[in-house]
Amino acid sequence: MDEIKSAREIAAEKLAALEEPTEAERLGWKYGPEGEKLANRYLSEDVNLTVILNEYDDKAQPYVTRSLAGVLVRNINLPQNEAARKTSKRAMDGLKLVKRDQVAVENLLSRLRQLFEHYATTGEQQRHQVYEALKAEFEGKLRQAMQQQLGELGNYPIDVEKQPQFQAEWRRQLGQLESQYQTLLNEIKNELNRLE
Repeated sequence: MDEIKSAREIAAEKLAALEEPTEAERLGWKYGPEGEKLANRYLSEDVNLTVILNEYDDKAQPYVTRSLAGVLVRNINLPQNEAARKTSKRAMDGLKLVKRDQVAVENLLSRLRQLFEHYATTGEQQRHQVYEALKAEFEGKLRQAMQQQLGELGNYPIDVEKQPQFQAEWRRQLGQLESQYQTLLNEIKNELNRLE
């Protein structure tokens, strides 16, 4: 009959089976958080990334830079408001400073700028048209329902924008419109992450 092992014995066996971490893994664990802190500092303050990165030795710099670039890429988002636009621009400027393949970076950032411009112009028009069409549709249905129930008494102004059903449908349709832009944005961000 097999011996029944305690949880402690099982954990000890699993721990013994783990391989020793590589030097690269150790350096990533050590310097990755520094890159993240530096990225957050860069996004919120006026710091010179090039000068700060040059303070790291040749061994640490690639790990700090990789982590820093990852945070910058994650902070590029659709320009839904002025704060998001500014943060994205700052992150994009930072990527130009830390990525080695400047031509590829500039091509991807150019695609991002085109996407953001389209989102702010054509996308805004689309969102406005969908909103107004949805508002008119809900208003018509609500007015018809009120007239059926109240007759001529149901002929007073209706604020459909405050109706929970309208708000829920608007969020759903807005999500569909935004998902097209988000898909393109994620593709470009993935390409940026792959660049050295």
